[in-house]
Amino acid sequence: MPAGSSPKRERQYEHILEVEKRRHVSAKRAKEIAARTVNKQRARAGESKTVSKLSKSDISSQRRASYRRTHGGGGRTRDQLYEEAKNRNIPGRSRMNKAQLERALR
Repeated sequence: MPAGSSPKRERQYEHILEVEKRRHVSAKRAKEIAARTVNKQRARAGESKTVSKLSKSDISSQRRASYRRTHGGGGRTRDQLYEEAKNRNIPGRSRMNKAQLERALR
């Protein structure tokens, strides 16, 4: 949990951590999921100093998790793949679709 978080975010982190452990997710992965979810919520609420474009425009973490539980995991979104491709400086990434970005990142 980031330093200086509100008590609400601390409770949210603990709750998500508990739920993930009940789902038999490893402790390390559960902490990562909880931290990412809380950090995204903080970014969307304007509570963090730095915010990525994707954090503000993407669907909420809870909504995505709910969708994946009912429809199966679809992996990362095209926007998430594009951001990683941009960080890795992959040429032609703006014209690639999701499948092409996945192949390029492998």
